[in-house]
Amino acid sequence: MSACAPAVTPVTTPVVKDVGALQGSTVDLQVGQMLDINTGSLAVDSYTGVVADPAVAEFVQGHVDSTATFNPGVNALAVGTTQIVLSNSNGGIQNVTFTVKVSAR
Repeated sequence: MSACAPAVTPVTTPVVKDVGALQGSTVDLQVGQMLDINTGSLAVDSYTGVVADPAVAEFVQGHVDSTATFNPGVNALAVGTTQIVLSNSNGGIQNVTFTVKVSAR
């Protein structure tokens, strides 16, 4: 009798981009993959995001807890393309508009 190997779910690494590089760009993601947005010297919780098609992707708010800092990001939910607009609570910073194109794994 042979033992069955356990099912292995592949880990999808996040795509990491600086917020300044996102303006006008298209980011390719796979379903289940994250876009990790590096905010540089700005607070990770200072950005909010609006996703045109929330069935395709969702914005994930950055935050700081007692043990770690989490960058804001975008979670790819389903195959499709959507526009995302990031706004910053620090006055005088222009909105960042970019596209996320999500494909199947």
